[in-house]
Amino acid sequence: MERQVAVIGAGISGLLACKYTLSKGFHPIVFESQSSVGGVWTKTVETTKLQTPKPLYQFSDFPWPSSVTEDFPNQHKVLDYVQSYAQHFHLLKHIKFNTKVAGIEYEGPQDEEIQSWSLWGGTGEPFSSKGKWNVIVEDLKTLATEVFQVDFVIVCVGRFSGLPNIPEFPPNKGPEAFHGKVIHFMDYAAMDDEKAAEFIKDKRVVVVGFQKSALDIAMECSAANGGENPCTVFYRTAHWNVPDYHPWGFSLAHMYLSRFSEFMVHKPGEGFLLGLLATILAPLRWAYSKFVESDIKRKLRLAKHGMVPTHSFLHDISSCLTSTVPEKFYDKVEEGKIKLKKAPNFSFCHNGVLVEDESTAIEADVVIWATGFKGEKKLRDIFVSQTFQDYITGTPDAAIPLYRECIQPRIPQLAVIGFSESIANLYTSEIRCRWLAELLDGTFKLPSIKEMEKDVTKWDEYLKQYSGEYYRRKCIGALHIWYNDQLCKDMGWNPRRKKGFFAELFDPYGPLDYVP
Repeated sequence: MERQVAVIGAGISGLLACKYTLSKGFHPIVFESQSSVGGVWTKTVETTKLQTPKPLYQFSDFPWPSSVTEDFPNQHKVLDYVQSYAQHFHLLKHIKFNTKVAGIEYEGPQDEEIQSWSLWGGTGEPFSSKGKWNVIVEDLKTLATEVFQVDFVIVCVGRFSGLPNIPEFPPNKGPEAFHGKVIHFMDYAAMDDEKAAEFIKDKRVVVVGFQKSALDIAMECSAANGGENPCTVFYRTAHWNVPDYHPWGFSLAHMYLSRFSEFMVHKPGEGFLLGLLATILAPLRWAYSKFVESDIKRKLRLAKHGMVPTHSFLHDISSCLTSTVPEKFYDKVEEGKIKLKKAPNFSFCHNGVLVEDESTAIEADVVIWATGFKGEKKLRDIFVSQTFQDYITGTPDAAIPLYRECIQPRIPQLAVIGFSESIANLYTSEIRCRWLAELLDGTFKLPSIKEMEKDVTKWDEYLKQYSGEYYRRKCIGALHIWYNDQLCKDMGWNPRRKKGFFAELFDPYGPLDYVP
């Protein structure tokens, strides 16, 4: 009997999940709330470009077209590439567009029995004759509701869309006190280019945030309004955003995406020798960071602008907080077209915003939140069951508990793809989807729930050690190869993918290293 697999979302992860489940003979049904594939790339600001170099952001079996020559293509070229992938592998016929998943509900053993299981799903198998998932969907055009019953669910909702993260304020200190307009980046990105340009034209704009979306909006505002109405960017913490990927002429990929670079980092599940090696190489790890930091400070003139971070570059890359600075961003700062303002706390007043401990308000007509999304809440709310909501959320002092960043050990017949972060999310999602397809096909079995939870705890300890307060982002950026090694071993692949000792040790790893 053909197994039905529901895939929630037709972004990068959803398309990959669809493709690789199809390759194993399963029948995927993809539910996408928008009218096209591409996820975050369908709605973004005009000036947005790819964050990571193109060779790291590609499908292993579908190269970029030769017409795309730049290393950092713009959003239109990225979206074209993703859509071409879906068309090439005939994925569109498996996607139900304009279809929102309102919730998923497990129909099978009761909570008490599930809690007593020692193996995932009770048997360790991905499918069960005793359990099914009911996927409740709403057609956004007709508003009709329908329930699909499936054998397995792959949640690919991501964490960079859907539910905006908007700070809370005391009464009369929030946007209600402000006479201007307040919107989230999501709403700004949803505007067409002409409407977005009109929205900010001749306006005094405050952008809250300092990640990629905030920088892109600030650049658009500076182009629209120049020095007459400079854009003010509020930030809490300065980060090591990079001007390029060649510090002092050296390849950043060789420095941080090679097997040797990972020898300098303590790893979850490492043995005595690897642990000792990471300790011995600690001074080199520090030197790598300082080397990159000195180049960033020089090129972006961070000291002049008071933007030198207090933490290391390794901390930012381990937290996936390193963005590419738009070209000439700091030139705009020097020209007075963009103003940077440290504002850990602020409130609204009728004519603008007031930074804590300051007496004069910063006058504004528009405030744009570039403060991210509530990815954890979006993931939690997709479950109807309170028990499963609690399982997926985990404890308050730990990140979302996912074994191999895919499986919640106590939730049967379900996987989550694309929730944790990396240097290149397409690259990470692809190998996860291949791993999941092999799991569904019976190539290997998962360990016991207790062993999986022990492994999750080790990764959580790593995240807290290297990402600090940002551990909930679940970034594997500094341990990409070590993480992929675990997936390769599960699937019975050789984790050593390079030819030759020195290449294996010092060359950066990328998507093409995992071509079958």
